[in-house]
Amino acid sequence: CNKVAEIRCQQRGLWFSRLSIQRIQMDNIANIVRRISLKAEVFFSGKLCGIQSFSNDEKGHLHLLKSGCLTIVMKDGTKRVIDKPSVIFIPGPVEHRILAEQSAGAEMVCATISMESAHQKLLLEAFPPLITLALDTEQYIGQTAQWLFDEAFSRSVTRGAMIDKLSEIFLLQVLRYILENDLAKGGVLAALSHPMMAKVISTMHNQPEVNWTVDSLADIAAMSRSRFAATFKSVVGLTPNDYLTDIRIALAQEMLQDNKPVNLVANLVGYEHGSALARLFRKKLGISPKQWLKQPASGHNEPLKTAHQLATDKNE
Repeated sequence: CNKVAEIRCQQRGLWFSRLSIQRIQMDNIANIVRRISLKAEVFFSGKLCGIQSFSNDEKGHLHLLKSGCLTIVMKDGTKRVIDKPSVIFIPGPVEHRILAEQSAGAEMVCATISMESAHQKLLLEAFPPLITLALDTEQYIGQTAQWLFDEAFSRSVTRGAMIDKLSEIFLLQVLRYILENDLAKGGVLAALSHPMMAKVISTMHNQPEVNWTVDSLADIAAMSRSRFAATFKSVVGLTPNDYLTDIRIALAQEMLQDNKPVNLVANLVGYEHGSALARLFRKKLGISPKQWLKQPASGHNEPLKTAHQLATDKNE
């Protein structure tokens, strides 16, 4: 009886441990997603025929296949045949082609996606380059994507706010799908899926101003210094110091956009003087904080157009 009770206690402890990790994962992901502005610009709606190439230096793509069949070909030669209604999400600026025969009747809505966030780099490094989600198995993600497209065509005064909220929901749904299916290829998502790294990542994001060392972070993970450093680099793809630097730059960019003084921002992200933050910006970004702040922000504020309107504009 004592042995059975001991096993049950161990199982309960393991279950609570997994639940705690999952809560840490979603709390940190939610904090990152709340700081993201996802801008969508629809550029096609209708039946696709032939070969269409898609590329953009800064934006990703979101395609919704409503019916028919198509083949998507990535720049590295990867091919995927999609023959049922699906969401096709390419988070980063990855060149790709879509092949569709006239008889296949591929009816689609296509949009460019601009992920405006200081945390963009951390997220894009973690996303798979191509995510396809069949609507019959991931119907909620599909419904959100469809709603996003509907709002993109809308001229309602609440359009912008609706897109912001739906974008946050869409990203959280996709991130949850990636975590639950072990699709994270590195970066913050892979770390949050790792039982030993999740607490470390949470601590670094919550207290970026602390003078963290490999030793102090290893203590949080309850690992030796050498094992922790090797595991962190293997899982995240960066050294602990480089990852902490990326977090600090991301947070500094957000605060600078809120018109906080450079010296104050430097203190809040772990540096004594603004000059230290400026050196870090020049090293990582090639420009000073003030120069970065003067760069024009991208975005699209005009209501998007239907396929007929897009075609009309092109012919005018």
